[in-house]
Amino acid sequence: MTVPPEGLPLAAEFPAAHREQWQHLVEGVLRKSGAQPADGAAAEEALTTALQDGLRARPLYTAEDAPATPGHPGFPPFVRGGRPQGSAVSGWDVRQRHADPDPRRTNEAVLADLENGVGSLWLELGGAGLPVAALPEVLSGVYPDLAAVVLDAGAEFTDAAERLFTLYREREVSPGAAAGSLGADPLGLQARTGRAERTDALLAEAGALAARCADGYPGVRALTVDALPYHEAGASPAQELGCSLASAVAYLRALGAAGLSVDAAFGQLEFRYAADADQFLTIAKFRAARRLWARVAQVSGAAPEASAQRQHAVTSTVMTTARDPWVNMLRTTVACLAAGVGGADAVSVLPFDSALGLPDAFARRIARNTQAILLEESHLARVIDPAGGSWYVERLTDELARAAWAWFQEIERAGGQQAALGSGLVGERIAATWAERSVALARRREPVTGVSEFPNLDEQPLVREPAPAGPAGGLPRVRRAEAYEALRDRSDARLAATGERPRLFLASIGTASAHTARTTFAANLFQAGGIATTAAEGTDAAALAEAFTASGARVACLCSSDRLYGEHAETVAAALKAAGARRVLLAGRPGEQREAYRRAGVDEFVFAGGDAVAVLTALQDEILSGARDEILDETTEIGVAR
Repeated sequence: MTVPPEGLPLAAEFPAAHREQWQHLVEGVLRKSGAQPADGAAAEEALTTALQDGLRARPLYTAEDAPATPGHPGFPPFVRGGRPQGSAVSGWDVRQRHADPDPRRTNEAVLADLENGVGSLWLELGGAGLPVAALPEVLSGVYPDLAAVVLDAGAEFTDAAERLFTLYREREVSPGAAAGSLGADPLGLQARTGRAERTDALLAEAGALAARCADGYPGVRALTVDALPYHEAGASPAQELGCSLASAVAYLRALGAAGLSVDAAFGQLEFRYAADADQFLTIAKFRAARRLWARVAQVSGAAPEASAQRQHAVTSTVMTTARDPWVNMLRTTVACLAAGVGGADAVSVLPFDSALGLPDAFARRIARNTQAILLEESHLARVIDPAGGSWYVERLTDELARAAWAWFQEIERAGGQQAALGSGLVGERIAATWAERSVALARRREPVTGVSEFPNLDEQPLVREPAPAGPAGGLPRVRRAEAYEALRDRSDARLAATGERPRLFLASIGTASAHTARTTFAANLFQAGGIATTAAEGTDAAALAEAFTASGARVACLCSSDRLYGEHAETVAAALKAAGARRVLLAGRPGEQREAYRRAGVDEFVFAGGDAVAVLTALQDEILSGARDEILDETTEIGVAR
């Protein structure tokens, strides 16, 4: 082998690869897969994935796709991190949330958290959690100069802040050692409640608190720019960022009116964002958020050292499920990883059972240990901005920042965040985004493991004490799994009332090798809607009809290969209808034989990409209404006999 000259990379011996060569290889793969012929850029486009906000994830990125340099960690525009050292020295802040209204239980949980790796406390106060007056009891045994305290008291933030200040004095905490946030967020409260009549007064209160913190408690921030109300209503990442930016700008104006300098005003804000299991989009979101805020700081005249955004990441409630909640551990692990890699300063992993009510000690322990493993065993924080330099992440960060900035500008043109909330602009736009996403969820293009995919009808539900209801009346709170879980709840109610779930018979035509793929698909689909399935296989239509009658089901679905459908679907469908099937479905796309199958008795076709929620809802209605009709018939016969 020829040794290359000193300083010449080994890659120099190989011919340079070009994008056109790769596209040509893609063309060949697409042709072999049976896809429509495509060449050049069209072949690459065929592998591109559409994301929210008009973004697209392409199959290949090169240096040509990377935007301008994102700068250095700790320097504007802070894309690569708010501090030069990132989290490499001590890791990010592990922050645990507490909302149990019982002060004694919460104090026990708080002390357990602090003894086992938690660095700061996030306390829900007021109607959403603990009584404000119970704050001293909740923090009994806690050293506020060692563990930062973050309050979230809704409209009662001033009262909560006064009690925290009193506690600082009583425990002789040095003003310079106190750390945390008072959690004032008037616009977030307006988004949650839909009420704007007190927003101006609350903004003035927040400004007074900020001035007090800036003068006496330099480590305490008065305001939280909480983007969770928008995320939890179904907002896209760009909408979440744009709303947070508009809220923060409104707060800067209020703080300026309260007499704070530009740098002091910037130092009074902490931002709270959701982190979900779409890891790359989450990484890009936190990086883009810092870039956007740096731009606001630049045009506001803030000094670079005051311009870095302080970020608190919270694992998404939209992605969590009440069914098969154990899978939430996987979701929150990925979300936590993404938030840490994205440069969040503090991370809260919500317990896996949080969608069910108040979490138990085991769930809180798992939430803590998720972060401990990522920090202490995986050493995730040892590298500063580990995603930096990835052409995909850098491009995604840039595109997301631009989409968020456009939405922010639209809000500002509408009069700012307060006016945009009041006019319905924010709510309507987010509702449209969620409606579009709901279509993907209903069609299972966005699968929810354990709920819309791979459900377990025999799982024993976890029962938790109900959590306090938070503020309501404004933006809704949504979850990806809610449509399927409503169907499962309806099935559970049927099981509790009658001892059996809605049932469906799978007529599996042929041998296992012919029908297994579609039988598995159909069973998975129907069980996602709480419909239990029984199956029989073969090609004898009479035998399948007899098995259907014995199953006690009222609805049937044919499952097999296209070839066997052509040979047996019509006779089997007719036999099932003659045996009393109220509805007959067929798993697959029938093509030219659709009308022939319909004439034989097939009422509907189910296939990947179809509206699963609509199909399952209609089936439940059919099955349950049929059961009611039979009960009425039996009652009538009994009455006649008597």
